Amino acid sequence: MTQQQDLPPQARVIQMLEQFWLARSVAVAARLGLADVLAQRSRTVSELAEATGTHAPSLSRLVRAMVAYGVFREEGSEPRIALTELGETLVSDRPGSMRELLMTLIAGEHYRAWGDLDQSIRSGRTAFDIHYGTDIWTWYRQHPEAGEEFNRTMVAATAAVNQAVIEVYDFRRFRHIVDVGGGHGSLLRLALEQNPAARGTLFDQPGVIAEARGVIAAAGLAGRVELSGGSFFESIPAGGDAYLMKYILHDWDDAKCGMILANVRKAIADGGTLLVFDTVIPPPGTPDFSVLMDLNMMAMTGGRERTEPELRDLLGRTGFALRRVLPTQSHVSITEADPM
Repeated sequence: MTQQQDLPPQARVIQMLEQFWLARSVAVAARLGLADVLAQRSRTVSELAEATGTHAPSLSRLVRAMVAYGVFREEGSEPRIALTELGETLVSDRPGSMRELLMTLIAGEHYRAWGDLDQSIRSGRTAFDIHYGTDIWTWYRQHPEAGEEFNRTMVAATAAVNQAVIEVYDFRRFRHIVDVGGGHGSLLRLALEQNPAARGTLFDQPGVIAEARGVIAAAGLAGRVELSGGSFFESIPAGGDAYLMKYILHDWDDAKCGMILANVRKAIADGGTLLVFDTVIPPPGTPDFSVLMDLNMMAMTGGRERTEPELRDLLGRTGFALRRVLPTQSHVSITEADPM
């Protein structure tokens, strides 16, 4: 594909449109489970349509696009459709699978909420709230199947981030690591693996902690990890010398973040360290994942991604001094802060 800067401006706009259509098409292929069927063996389009309960002439048009962009490939004279290396990432339940991510973020409730992004910008309200009449967290409680899909998406999406964090950050100086809103403890488990002398506390909503119990036990960490359920808007387990918050602050506006950080400040041990794992918006004019993720937060949760100065100010107002922002090989940076 031609580099954008080499194209006239009208062609660049068309290329942006093309990327939207392509992302939506790949998400539909993921939702239909095409890669799961092709992972078993190659199929003709008719066989693929029969296996997925789809309309063969319409499916053939989607498959043609997937072949054109390297998601699927044709083989043999019939031809038969097979997976490429890129298509393998759409297969469910494989390490590094992107299927759940695509289904959640470019289909379903996220896709529909983005349709009201203009109303967010006109009104200052969250697009999801406008479209569904309630906030995303309440909606997921009301629609548990969608909520479970979202949770699976978050688990899958964080695997690569966790590995990137472990590769650049040394957790071995800590004695007690508290993972705030840590889900099933995927990052905490890696930090404790790196630091066998430390113990951990996994803190999240009671329902999430109930699900995490078996995961922690299966990892052989039941004796090293305390499980604690509650709301980080009310209180946070005390006494840790490291507090981890991955994908937490970006979900909330400054007022809500202030409440969370104030509770961390009350809980953290003297000389402790706060570690925030979110994207950090670069200087103006820099194309970056973070500026689009910021729009996603405006559409979905009412939260935001932040620049380094914005993080410094937010942390300073809640009793923390930003020490450094450490990039990783993922889209997430590590913001390290000390209690003042």
